Amino acid sequence: MAKRSTRGTPGRHQGGAPARQQGGMPNMQQMMAQVQQMQHEMEAAQEQLAHETVSASAGGGMVTVQMTGDLRLQAVAIDPEAVDPEDVDMLADMVMAAVNEALRAAQELAASRLGGVSGGLDLGGLGGLPGLQP
Repeated sequence: MAKRSTRGTPGRHQGGAPARQQGGMPNMQQMMAQVQQMQHEMEAAQEQLAHETVSASAGGGMVTVQMTGDLRLQAVAIDPEAVDPEDVDMLADMVMAAVNEALRAAQELAASRLGGVSGGLDLGGLGGLPGLQP
């Protein structure tokens, strides 16, 4: 997409800084357009995460789990050798460790996909509000 020059056009801006109206206030229409664009990009990234999976294992591969990028547990595989009726707690620990590692990996995947979505948004003076950190 070609860039258009906005030099000298009132209410327009270049780069990531929001256009400023007289008195230094941000141009609310421009900020709303940025927020809507970010929302569309966020929705697309979240849809993509629902179709990506991560795997994690514990106990030297005796327990393996698969989880989607949107944190849905897809599969749990347990090696029959891991099943010891005398030590069920060990199996439970391995399942918990594998699920926790898969959660960590899925959250890392989500952060990498979603973190770039808001990277270009300049919130102007709103950046100091809770939940609106750029």
